[in-house]
Amino acid sequence: MDEVLLKLLEPEVTALGLELVDLEYHPQGGGGLLRIYIDRPGTDAEALGVTVEDCAAVSRRVSDVLDLADPIPGEYTLEVSSPGSDRPLRTQAHFVRFVGSRIKVESLVAREGRRRWTGQLVAVEGSRITLEVDYRSVEFELKEIKLARLVP
Repeated sequence: MDEVLLKLLEPEVTALGLELVDLEYHPQGGGGLLRIYIDRPGTDAEALGVTVEDCAAVSRRVSDVLDLADPIPGEYTLEVSSPGSDRPLRTQAHFVRFVGSRIKVESLVAREGRRRWTGQLVAVEGSRITLEVDYRSVEFELKEIKLARLVP
């Protein structure tokens, strides 16, 4: 469901000059929750942040698209917000933008008996990232990553 929603909504958010960082859909009895995280693209996003007006504009625009396409059955609540200090990293561009930052990664498959890694993001080459963890390099293909976030 998330991939369908990303494909549907990402162009709408981009058209407003913003970036769809990630989204979460949580179906619940009596109505689900669709949470959309937006940010300003580019290197100065941390300084500018996302305004309440940005969130309102995205909410109006994606509400219209969601009403038309109707990809979510039943009722749901839509929330739009900034990604926060523990910002998720989803795309190669996200990782490139935050090279040098401390991140945590959860891999899909255990490696060396663990699935969670925290370290400094030191490189992004194509679809491969390199973390420095405990004074050694650990590499991941983006497709191996279940979840990645900045460490506040």
